Amino acid sequence: MSEIIIRRAKPDDWQEFLKMSKEFYSSPAVLNDIDEGYHKNAFDEAMRSDDYLVLYIFDADGEAAGFSMLNKMFSHETGGLIVWIEELYVREKFRGHGLGSRLLEFVEQTHPAMRYRLETEPENERANKLYKRHGYQSLGYTQLFKDMD
Repeated sequence: MSEIIIRRAKPDDWQEFLKMSKEFYSSPAVLNDIDEGYHKNAFDEAMRSDDYLVLYIFDADGEAAGFSMLNKMFSHETGGLIVWIEELYVREKFRGHGLGSRLLEFVEQTHPAMRYRLETEPENERANKLYKRHGYQSLGYTQLFKDMD
């Protein structure tokens, strides 16, 4: 792999993002698939502004190699901004070439925050090793949620 570019998504990335997002949500990296419309909602929000979501596309050797979606919020607990690396997906053929590390370093350089946060499945050993190598540690929280229709 010669050149890796991490860039902000633009409107004409919609179809490629949709393909990659569907790949991600049908992989063992996540517990459940998501509603079809959620892909469009997230993409539209990222195109509207960067108030909440920032979407990056990774290009490697002239093709889309993956994407990352960042979610930003202010936290009383941390005394400032949290950048949540909500999604980090690298297509199979591009794994093992440092894209995950590049993205984590890129996020810290371009999005200053008090805390960087992400989630991973315990079974995703490769991702867990990557994140721990970059200083991420478990919060030990039990995460609860309530979906609203």
